[in-house]
Amino acid sequence: MWLGAGVIGGVGLGLGYISPVSTLIKWFPDHRGMATGFAIAGFGGGAMIGAPLANLLINYFKTPTSVGVWETFAAMGAIYFVFMTIGAFAYRVTPAGWQPEGWTPPVKANAMISQHNVHLKDAHKTPQFWLIWWVLCLNVSAGIGVIGMASPMLQEIFAGSLIGQPGVTFNALSAEQKVAIAGIAAGFAGLISLFNIGGRVFWASLSDYIGRKNTYYCFFLIGIALYAITPWAAGIGSKLLFVGSFCIILSMYGGGFATVPAYLADMFGTQLVGAIHGRLLTAWATAGIIGPVVVNYIREFQLAAGVPRDHLYDTTMYILAGMLVIGFICNYMIKPVDPKWYMSADEATRLQAANAKSDAAVQHGSFGIGRGGFDAKAALFWAFGGIPLAWGVWKTLESAIKIF
Repeated sequence: MWLGAGVIGGVGLGLGYISPVSTLIKWFPDHRGMATGFAIAGFGGGAMIGAPLANLLINYFKTPTSVGVWETFAAMGAIYFVFMTIGAFAYRVTPAGWQPEGWTPPVKANAMISQHNVHLKDAHKTPQFWLIWWVLCLNVSAGIGVIGMASPMLQEIFAGSLIGQPGVTFNALSAEQKVAIAGIAAGFAGLISLFNIGGRVFWASLSDYIGRKNTYYCFFLIGIALYAITPWAAGIGSKLLFVGSFCIILSMYGGGFATVPAYLADMFGTQLVGAIHGRLLTAWATAGIIGPVVVNYIREFQLAAGVPRDHLYDTTMYILAGMLVIGFICNYMIKPVDPKWYMSADEATRLQAANAKSDAAVQHGSFGIGRGGFDAKAALFWAFGGIPLAWGVWKTLESAIKIF
């Protein structure tokens, strides 16, 4: 499991994630945020399809002598192979300097969108790289910690009120009642995952109009306010305010994750943004440790100290709000990259020429990307991914509606 799902699966995940995101940034110079938002929404939406599909397959393959797990892994591996192969054959690479049909670059340059490129070997030497690293790490840490504890959090805070018995604490519930509220809490986890996916498209697309820096200001300011009020919402027993707050918080977590590739392209240019983004994703990996550790450690500490279960997360919420304050400061400090780090015209030309040789066997062209480029072939590909996703969304909403 460590080798297969951990090491080999992790390598495949990185390759399958970075490659399309960095390519889409080049195909959509006028809507970088929107393009990466859709790509990363697909990255998150895969879990919404994969989880119910895995459950379906396990129930299909299980026998009195097998739980059906290895058969499910084999079946899903075959399914992934088909989809990834179709995607690989449909892949197209942009020529150097490509622009979509019917688009004219804006005359007035935006100081926060560089017209130059920074080499991979120099990007991590700039303060902008590390400031964006901390912006992503802190934003993701605050969100990913909540995702992991969403189900127990709802159960422990609202307990009996989830099944029409307000005032009954978690410890006072029977075993059957705990099973019932666990199913409802699973719906909460699915609901915030749905907002997480939708937020990736919404916030990343919005960043094309208000700018990446202003978008992150929104994440931090709104997030600070929502984390600060959730203990109060839990205290007054408002499920709607509590659940609604976390749906918005998780939409901004997803939006921050989806907006950062466009932020990097604005800062360092598009030539090597894929490789630079790969290095920056160490911030996401770090956040995957920090967020859950902070939330879980504080919960266990408070539980050992005798804090009532419906107040276990109050301190945690204030700490997560404090992390977002630090992220806000880091975002404020981001300025355009110093021109000394720009690649020279000769260096950029040589790099483009080397890429052109490696891309010689790859088809180039507009492929309908531009004004009025949506055709039957494009509709078929939308349906190819959209129908399974719609099924996953329906299954999620089906369980989430039980919360209320």
